[in-house]
Formats: sequence, structure tokens, C-alpha cells
Amino acid sequence: MPQRHSKNNNDLAFFTYDEKRKLGYGTQKERLGKDSIKPFDACSLCLKPFINPMSCLKGHLFCKECILSCLLSQKKDIQRKLAAHAAQQKQEKEEEEERLMLEKAKELDAFDQQNHGAVPQYSDRNYNRDKNGFHGANSVKVTSYEEEALRTMKAFWLPSATPEASVKVEAPSTSTVCPEGNEKLKLKTLFPVQFTEDTSEHKKSNALDRTYICPSCKVTLTNTMSLVALSSCGHVFCKKCADRFMAVDKVCLVCNKACKERNLVNLEKGGTGFAGHGDHLEARDFKHLGSGSGLGLVRPAMKT
Repeated sequence: MPQRHSKNNNDLAFFTYDEKRKLGYGTQKERLGKDSIKPFDACSLCLKPFINPMSCLKGHLFCKECILSCLLSQKKDIQRKLAAHAAQQKQEKEEEEERLMLEKAKELDAFDQQNHGAVPQYSDRNYNRDKNGFHGANSVKVTSYEEEALRTMKAFWLPSATPEASVKVEAPSTSTVCPEGNEKLKLKTLFPVQFTEDTSEHKKSNALDRTYICPSCKVTLTNTMSLVALSSCGHVFCKKCADRFMAVDKVCLVCNKACKERNLVNLEKGGTGFAGHGDHLEARDFKHLGSGSGLGLVRPAMKT
């Protein structure tokens, strides 16, 4: 009689390796489809076919209107944060000056009391005391011990002992950042991008479904190709033509404008958020077995 293998043995008190695989236990991998990848001719902000495309030096493509609106909103937010930070610094300076003045007044009153026997009169707004020795809105006379306890305790139900949580505004950064790569981005570093549209008769398309080709080898540009844009003139080529001609001849093949190696910008392909990006087109998800029913609980794996 043949031996009973683990995949045929179902009366154990634990799950076998084959049973875990059938339940979907472990890291599940799946290659992303076309719908999960942003097209190369789509804006990284509005995710629509770009209009008047512009690119940063890292190769992220945006519509001109989208990136200008984004930078403008960032500048307004920076101005708002700077104003809040300046107001906080001014308030802290005034409070420090007031504290020094009160300390000086208390020292003068104490000196005057020691030498002339006068009763000191404090002008602290936060620590008011009436002539009968009553503290704030309380109706009982407090001793020095109770007074110290009220000042240090964290009792939110007592108006005189309510703790104050000061919100500190940190100094904001004054530079705008790229919404896609989070690196510093200035308006002058953006350059317009010019794609060569396929105008052949059998490739006629509308404004929403355009086909772009490499102006050198006339190959249709797709998401599977690596694209290179020239920051000097904005023309886009496939990476093979760029490495073969522009990197050697130092001149654009379309407009004959001189370019250097630093002007070759690799355009980023892929998407943002839940879309695939770059060459990492594989989604991963980790599943572990739950207690009791054997159903898997899903824990998101690290992005690759």
C-alpha cells in the first residue's frame, strides 16, 4: 500500500503545505495589466492626455496648466505658513518681554517690601488674586500648598487648572517641490516637450487618441519603450536613437540644435498612486490564515 502523502492527508490538526497553497496562504504575485498602468502621454496630475506638456529634469510629464496651478498653490501655502510662523515668533517675543517685565516688577516689590514693609501688588494677568486671597473664580481661600497643587495638576474640570497645549508652528520650507518625485522644483527648470505625431493616412486619429512616433526611426511610441527628451529643444526620441545619435553627434536630429549629454532626460513611464510605475509591474499581496475558519486575512505587502 503506498504511503499517504501530505496532500492526501486531511485529518491532521494543522494545515499542510499543499492545503495552505490551495487557501492562498503566503505572498501572492500578479503582473499588472494595461488598465493599471498610466499611459506615457498622460499628465501625472490630472491623468488625462496632456495638453502643452512640460517636463521636469527628472522626466515627469505634466500639463502646462496643471503644473503651473500646482506650483502656484504651493507658493500660496508657503506664504500662509510663513505668515503663521512670523505671527507666532512675534507673540513669543511679546510674551518673553512681558515675563521679564513682571519678574523685574516682582523683584522691585519684594525689595520694597523687605526694606519698607510694603505689601507687594502683582500685575500678572494669568495669576490674578483679589484682596481677600481668593484664587480666580473659586469661592474658597487657598493655601500656598493648595495653590501650588492647582498650578501643577492636570484637572480639566477646574477653570483655574486647565492645562494649555500650545501649538508650535515650525518654519516651513520656502522651495516648491515636484508633485510626483518630491524633489525641489522651480518654474525655470521646466521645459516644454514636443512629441512627433504620426500623420500618415492609415494612422489618422482624433484629438483624444493620438499616436506618437520617434522622429528618427519612425517607430510608434508605447509604454514598453524607454523615451528620452532633450531639455534644450524638447523633442522626444526612443532611447536607442538617443544613445546612438544624440549622445554621439551632440545635435538634435529634428531641429539641428546643439545639445549636451546632460540635456538627455529619461522620461518616467508608469503611473501614480495605485498604478504601476517604471519597470515594477508586479503587484504583491501577503495572505495569512485566520484563526478558526481558515479564511485568509489580507495584509498589504511592501510595494516593489
